[in-house]
Amino acid sequence: MDAPRTRVVRRPVHGVLLIDKPLGMTSNQALQKAKWLLRAEKAGHTGTLDPLASGVLPLCFGAATKFSQLQLEADKTYEAVALLGVTTTTGDAEGELLERRTVDPAQLTPERLEQVRLQFTGPIRQVPPMHSALKKDGKALYEYARAGIAVERAPRDVTIHALNLALTQDSKAQAAIKMIVKCSKGTYIRTLGEDIGAALGCGAHLTFLRRIETGGIGVERCTTLEQLEALDDSARLACLEPPEALLAGHVQVTLDNDNAGRFLSGMRRRGPWPDAPAVAVFGDRPRALLGVGHVAGGELVPDRLLSPLEIQQILEGTPRPQASGILEKL
Repeated sequence: MDAPRTRVVRRPVHGVLLIDKPLGMTSNQALQKAKWLLRAEKAGHTGTLDPLASGVLPLCFGAATKFSQLQLEADKTYEAVALLGVTTTTGDAEGELLERRTVDPAQLTPERLEQVRLQFTGPIRQVPPMHSALKKDGKALYEYARAGIAVERAPRDVTIHALNLALTQDSKAQAAIKMIVKCSKGTYIRTLGEDIGAALGCGAHLTFLRRIETGGIGVERCTTLEQLEALDDSARLACLEPPEALLAGHVQVTLDNDNAGRFLSGMRRRGPWPDAPAVAVFGDRPRALLGVGHVAGGELVPDRLLSPLEIQQILEGTPRPQASGILEKL
């Protein structure tokens, strides 16, 4: 007879866990594993990373989930390897073989690689791959692809901010291109690899993909799920960065207790601030993140606010109901 499963008692947890997602795991699997290890009540990730990709995956807990959209919108940087001369149904190593073509060394000169690099740097248009989570009539494109149905997809405008291409070889000494790509949201690196292979006249598919940075968060700041699991409970919680870790690009504004309380109740505040589209707002005693807003015409306008209970739990580290400082102004 199976032993009864131990029920996990959930608790309020607030912050950002920077995970180096392993190969073969979906973003949601990584999220659920971390959520279980932290015994967190509320969690969400900041955009999916393919199972065949590894690298930076910020996981948001509690109050930090209110700012997860900011990472969805952020620029990202990837390392990738595209094997030349072979195309697949998915654009990566998971798909079935479509075609093998001879790789002409004359097409792989430094001059030709530079031409291709310039061709794919800056604003470009991509046709989303069929094997993607984009939806058509409420159904993901990959579901159509698995059924053998091709769906027309409109090209999308994306921006490649920086692109580095270098000739390399795979483990079987086959010609490949190593890419380092800094790009806007919505960029498909698989499609970029395919398009670069097509531009070189031989086709290509990705054999390696790793996200090394997103929204200013680099992989060197990340921990693995295995490392997290090996820690005790207090050490796991210590791995969390505060919710404002997601707000690195925001202008900071600090309010006194009286104005902080009014801001938290949704009221605009006037002050000597220059116009700014993205502002992280803090209370001063104690210093605590209140939420985000924007400044227009000398007015600080609330956009997304933490609740008094969330602020209290972040400050105290426990879900006790007492309030003090700025919270007494509400």
